[in-house]
Amino acid sequence: MNFSSHEWMLRDRVIEALNSNLSLPRVLESVREPLLELAPAEYMGLCLITLGPLTEFKWLVPGKHRLALLDEYSRWADSDFVRGPIFARPGVALRDTEMLPRKELERSALYQRSRELDLSLEHVMAVLLPVPPGLCGAFTLYRDTQEEFSEREAALLTSLSRHLVNAVRNCRDVQAVTTGARLLEELHNREDSAFLVVEPPSREVLRSQRAAALLEKWFSPSDLHSSGLPRVLQERLEALPRLDADARLDASLWISLQGDTYRVVRFVELPESEGSRSWALVLNEIPLSIPLPEVMKRQLTVRHIDIAKGMLRNWSNRDIASELELSEATVKTHVKEIFRRLKVDSRADFLYQATHLNKPL
Repeated sequence: MNFSSHEWMLRDRVIEALNSNLSLPRVLESVREPLLELAPAEYMGLCLITLGPLTEFKWLVPGKHRLALLDEYSRWADSDFVRGPIFARPGVALRDTEMLPRKELERSALYQRSRELDLSLEHVMAVLLPVPPGLCGAFTLYRDTQEEFSEREAALLTSLSRHLVNAVRNCRDVQAVTTGARLLEELHNREDSAFLVVEPPSREVLRSQRAAALLEKWFSPSDLHSSGLPRVLQERLEALPRLDADARLDASLWISLQGDTYRVVRFVELPESEGSRSWALVLNEIPLSIPLPEVMKRQLTVRHIDIAKGMLRNWSNRDIASELELSEATVKTHVKEIFRRLKVDSRADFLYQATHLNKPL
């Protein structure tokens, strides 16, 4: 199909915008104006589809107003009449008129739900963007008027599909590299660091060799979630983003005592890159008997030091009280003061910080 000089000009602006940044949200913001002039629509969005044991969907929608329907898309994904046709013809922009008859569209669950949300999504045009390995993007335009997308507009979007694929691939590759670099800096560039990087709720981005060995040692196959993550860690990761700041602080450390070793996982929220933030899961094994670091001793009284050493032996307040011939209430008061002086939040955090000071994780 022959495009006009104005269409070529707009197309060039779209391609320039696709290469203007290595952050997908910023790319989409840059693309929005020229693309919606090229193929007019009220909304545009990119759905990142992670393929695997669990298919996950994440929508990036530029502009001031989000589409409420897409915020709850995972509930309706199996009813989406767009998915089947575009997966059958990747790289080709398809209009709703090529997907199903109008009466079936109006009876579809997504169309009915859009009406319940006071949206008027009358027409859609979409193209599937395969980004191997394991990722697809569904780039979609929505109209809230009765005017159908034209064959010409579909041809224009199809002509841009390779450029869209390249933009998604470049942004995702750079995200993985920078995430790894940030994490290594956080862990002091130790070669033996054990860590995972996970995109909630369960998509694993990176896994160090040391982490792979520890997870195999700590968990049996029956302990694993369908994503491959240990179920207990996946559930914690799924819950953390929903917690308020105080509750999140308390839940950011998971500790299990096995034999004479603590198994410790610290959850670290990474700087925002695309959409929701990724999390680093830092793993370590800690011996049951941990020396009290000198830097901690200098902040404590003699009595505090005795109680702190008891906590590092995994003694309860009752055990410590019996050993030091104190009441449990007195021990409890001392423990609170120790936490205040050392600026730790709990016994788990005290254990972790003491280990960190003895040998940085």
